[in-house]
Amino acid sequence: MTVVTEPQVWTLLGVFAALMLGGMTLMTTLLGRSMTTAINGLRGEMTGLRGEMTGGFESVSGGFAAVHARIDEVNTRFDAVNTRFDAVNTRIDGLRGEMNARFDAVNSRIDGVERRIDHLDRDVDALTRQVFRDRPESL
Repeated sequence: MTVVTEPQVWTLLGVFAALMLGGMTLMTTLLGRSMTTAINGLRGEMTGLRGEMTGGFESVSGGFAAVHARIDEVNTRFDAVNTRFDAVNTRIDGLRGEMNARFDAVNSRIDGVERRIDHLDRDVDALTRQVFRDRPESL
């Protein structure tokens, strides 16, 4: 083994250590700068993506607003149809009452005719008995 006593060896060791420390410092600095640049690039892309997403969300919100407006329009139409059905039901109820009143009037007239027919039948029976009282029963 050789003894390290020569000044040139110590100089070479010092130069080598300085080169190694300088290289490590340079690499650390470059790595830090590249990481900062990459992070700033990602920040920019995320800001752009945020803008795109905000625009997309606003577009979707506008679409939902349009759908809500159409649903409100359909609800208005259904309310109008419901009102018309209520009016038709009211008219039907009125017609039902009018028909029942007319049927009651017809029934009353039929009852009156029935009573007259009953009286007529009794009168005809009485006349028949009076006319055919003298006749024999064998006819």
